Amino acid sequence: MPEIALSAGTIDYEDTGGDGPAIVLAHGLGFDESVWADVVLALRSDFRVLVPVLPLGSHRRPMRPDADLSAHGIAGLLAEFMDRLDLSDVTLVQNDAGTAQLLVGVRDQRIARLVLTSCEALDNYPPGIQGRLLHAASRIPGGLFLLVQSFRFPALARMETSLGGMAKKPLPRELIARWYRPLLTDRRVRRDLARFLRATRRDCYLRAAGNLPSFTRPALVAWGAEDRMMPPATGRRLAGLLPNSRYVEIPDSRTLVPFDNPEALAREIRRFVREHPPADKA
Repeated sequence: MPEIALSAGTIDYEDTGGDGPAIVLAHGLGFDESVWADVVLALRSDFRVLVPVLPLGSHRRPMRPDADLSAHGIAGLLAEFMDRLDLSDVTLVQNDAGTAQLLVGVRDQRIARLVLTSCEALDNYPPGIQGRLLHAASRIPGGLFLLVQSFRFPALARMETSLGGMAKKPLPRELIARWYRPLLTDRRVRRDLARFLRATRRDCYLRAAGNLPSFTRPALVAWGAEDRMMPPATGRRLAGLLPNSRYVEIPDSRTLVPFDNPEALAREIRRFVREHPPADKA
């Protein structure tokens, strides 16, 4: 994978290349670019698709000890990534984490279209029992280390109160191992995730919601129809705050929409970009 040096450290990223419109896919906590693999495959023929590996627990490169790894810091890295690659007219797609919302009204000049799919928003943070357990563990010395040990055992990871509650489809053993190997083997990666959890304010997305009505560019809110961690009611409220938005539910999917139903999500993204082309191609 290519890599790029950002202010917090060096990150890996996937880039399909080409001259098509740029789509940037952003993952959530404990995932990497592989959660988007089937969506990338479905879109790469017509788009330049980029997936940065953000420092949210499954990153292979630890960040600098002084890096700002709060939710706002991660959002800043996402904006910096787009700046460094000089991406324009970007369709920014966010899943699970609420990072993209924190750029609205702050650093959104490169974002032409926004897609939010089953993500943290409004007062749903930390989300679900999974989010609350992570936050509690990060505040106890050694707690995060003990919690992530459960991911050594796929049967435990697939429990409804753990990773299994985020996906409708069964999670393959190899994906669970891939996503959690960095946390299990590198204390610096655990340090990075702990810093994110400790530094992110509980009301950060509720406060960010105040900027959403100012985003008049096209927005698509595509929610997992069977999501329990990020309830569809939250998605509908979120869409109501975005003046130029459309709300749709993706069937047969929970929080990990790009894993559960990548074909339906890719169709919605493709349709969304087609309906809102760049000004010079409209």
